[in-house]
Amino acid sequence: MRVLGIDYGDARVGISITDSLGITAQGLETIHHKGNDKIVLKRLEELMNEYKFDTIVIGMPINMNGTKTERAEITEKFIHKIKCKFGKINIECIDERLTTVAAHKTMNYLNINKYKKRSIVDTISAVYILETYLKKVNN
Repeated sequence: MRVLGIDYGDARVGISITDSLGITAQGLETIHHKGNDKIVLKRLEELMNEYKFDTIVIGMPINMNGTKTERAEITEKFIHKIKCKFGKINIECIDERLTTVAAHKTMNYLNINKYKKRSIVDTISAVYILETYLKKVNN
């Protein structure tokens, strides 16, 4: 089964997915939801039907000193919504510190246009979140 990665944000949600063997992570898309989780949950349902994943890995925003952020509490509420909608799906949380920084460094290295950066930064962050999870489970 595949694994889906999520970088959950206020207005956008980056989505990544593993290959069918669960070895590599690829960016899939960015969902623009402007704070409406129903849009995200509907799209996740469509992706579940298309890709048949059984695990969702979601980035948990943690402060650099290891404490929870206000955003972490919002993310936990979103996780609860996922559990209510999808039932017994496995959900893993991964520390997402510096994933957005890494995504911006990657885009700068690739000389990506600043206007395009906003539309793909969350997807790239979701890839880094999923790669962190894959390293964790494969070691």
